[in-house]
Amino acid sequence: MKLTVYSIQWLLVLLMFSLTTHAELPVKEIAGTKVPTLAPIIKTSEKAVVNIATTAKQQQLNHPLFNNPFFREFYNIPKNYQPPKQRPQSTGSGVIINSKDGIIITNHHVIDAAEKIDVILSTGDILEAELLGSDPEVDIAVLKVKKSGLPAIALGNSDMLEVGDFVIAIGNPFGLSQTVTTGIVSALGRSGLGIEGYEDFIQTDASINPGNSGGALINLKGEVIGINTAILAPARGNVGIGFAIPMNMAMNSVNQIIEHGEVKRGQLGVMIQPLDEDLARAFKLDTKTGVLIANVQDGSTAKKAGIKSGDIITAIDGNKVGTVHQLRNAVGAKRIGDKVTVEFYRNGKKKTTNVEIGGKESLSSLSLTTPVSKKLNGLKFEAMKEGLEITAIEPNSPASHTGLRQGDLILSANQQPVANLEDLKQALTINGNKLLLQIQRGMGVFYLIIQ
Repeated sequence: MKLTVYSIQWLLVLLMFSLTTHAELPVKEIAGTKVPTLAPIIKTSEKAVVNIATTAKQQQLNHPLFNNPFFREFYNIPKNYQPPKQRPQSTGSGVIINSKDGIIITNHHVIDAAEKIDVILSTGDILEAELLGSDPEVDIAVLKVKKSGLPAIALGNSDMLEVGDFVIAIGNPFGLSQTVTTGIVSALGRSGLGIEGYEDFIQTDASINPGNSGGALINLKGEVIGINTAILAPARGNVGIGFAIPMNMAMNSVNQIIEHGEVKRGQLGVMIQPLDEDLARAFKLDTKTGVLIANVQDGSTAKKAGIKSGDIITAIDGNKVGTVHQLRNAVGAKRIGDKVTVEFYRNGKKKTTNVEIGGKESLSSLSLTTPVSKKLNGLKFEAMKEGLEITAIEPNSPASHTGLRQGDLILSANQQPVANLEDLKQALTINGNKLLLQIQRGMGVFYLIIQ
């Protein structure tokens, strides 16, 4: 179907109308018709996006022939000769966020293991950068250059984003400078991808390619609302699924790096696991939304606040947490010493407590206790100081199909502490048809349901 000039004009009017809910777009005149354009927004913002070039020394492998004295003598190779060191170079992008102090942020993976970092401005000028620090778990790094008056970008509030908002990605894909792509916010709160330790990604269909890492994802006001970091590319090409770190999350790391040189991430001192349907029924809950506390560390701030294993956390400071990733992000974004209000369920009843955010704790000081069932025929136990250790599992026995492993410690059964076989037998009388076990495996603690 052919589009007439009249129909094209109407399409442009509709496009302009749909975009005004986010920001008033500039227009330019073409053949007497005013059309929307992103050019003025991009011209201002792209000056703050830089190219990052890193170099790192890497010793080449010494060929065996260099160790052969006849080979060295034949080619007149000196005895103290060392093979040359190669200096591979990688490129990425960065964003200037502070004009006065020359502060630039990028991805940690862009500068990881770099010996020298160069920042290439939009003007082509090259500046050597100092690494102030990085946060590998969020994939953020902070650089500083010795030049003031650089064009910095305005910071946006990523918490205000909604699916469907228009966004623009600016970066240096494949080493090409100042490349711009557009799209929308496809999803929010993406996690569980295994890309970073702390994940709460903005998903976008704006093209993000190798070299875009560390670049800016901006809104229609020209504010940076995300740092481009990864793509989902099964065929090693762009398929319209890119991810950016929300700016609020990134700035939490940036501010701590500038202040302390590192990120001091807060913790509650608990081990957690997802709450599935079976676990929700075992804990007498009408919903499976929340995060199960598998264990509470001795001396932790959570224990001091009265949090217990078996509690199901549903909100932090009034914000719902339905997944393990959401809880980790909510706590990890806090500073040590901050206080948070934790909402949780215990024995089917809703409770609230205030917990102070603590630092990293040693897992070696965990106190443990756990349970078992008649479904566990074939297990051999040994009473330990911490609980009952499974010392052997008979092949093809009922216990061999439960998911338990040799070396597991049974800490509790049906939410009753277990220190010996008598404790275990007593706990089994609570619910003979279903057994809820708390297990320590290595340094991890989790719950296991045995039907």
